[in-house]
Amino acid sequence: MIPEIKKILYATDLSGSAKHAFNYAATIAGKFDATIIVLHVVETIPSNTEWQIVEYLGQDRWKEIQEKKKQDFIESVKKNLNNFCDEISSNMKSCPFIVEEILIKEGIPVDEIIKTADSKNCDMVIMGTHGYGMLTDALIGSTARRVVRRSKKPVMVIRRPR
Repeated sequence: MIPEIKKILYATDLSGSAKHAFNYAATIAGKFDATIIVLHVVETIPSNTEWQIVEYLGQDRWKEIQEKKKQDFIESVKKNLNNFCDEISSNMKSCPFIVEEILIKEGIPVDEIIKTADSKNCDMVIMGTHGYGMLTDALIGSTARRVVRRSKKPVMVIRRPR
């Protein structure tokens, strides 16, 4: 049975590896006529650290900074998507894939990636990995490796070429 891929979750940490992985997400989406959901997870700031920031900046200013970062990210992703579409679709009338949604969530990246893949009914997850090496991966672990272990969905992990 050939799997049907109609919705792809592309998880990004905004690194070069993640940007490289987007090429694969776009290619697969184009081949299968699938949509892409872009997800960026901001790790939760420890409450004592956030309390200190709020104490220093004030609640309103802290919320303003958080909202600005969120909007900057969305604009950056949209710009990168447009540039990518321009590059790959110079011979096409329109970009061969559709970004259905751009999400920014706060929490533990592994948990949020898995929850989003399930709640949005994604058929697969695509993400990059830094590929620091076996020793570093063994000691520290990686988000990608933990997503592969815990996800019920197929996960494609793309290593950035050296």
